[in-house]
Amino acid sequence: MDSTKARYKAGEAKGEVQSKTEKMMDKAGDACQSVKESCQGAGEQIKAKAQGAADAAKDATGNK
Repeated sequence: MDSTKARYKAGEAKGEVQSKTEKMMDKAGDACQSVKESCQGAGEQIKAKAQGAADAAKDATGNK
């Protein structure tokens, strides 16, 4: 009976570890997606500012 209980407890522990691992992986995936979106937004802002600076330089020098 002791070995049956031990196997049961081991199975329970394995299930808990798998569940926690899945939750951690989901959180990590969410964090990665958030970082990706933030970087894309920052890249778009930089691109827009660079374009604005280029346009201002063209206007200042009379080049169009």
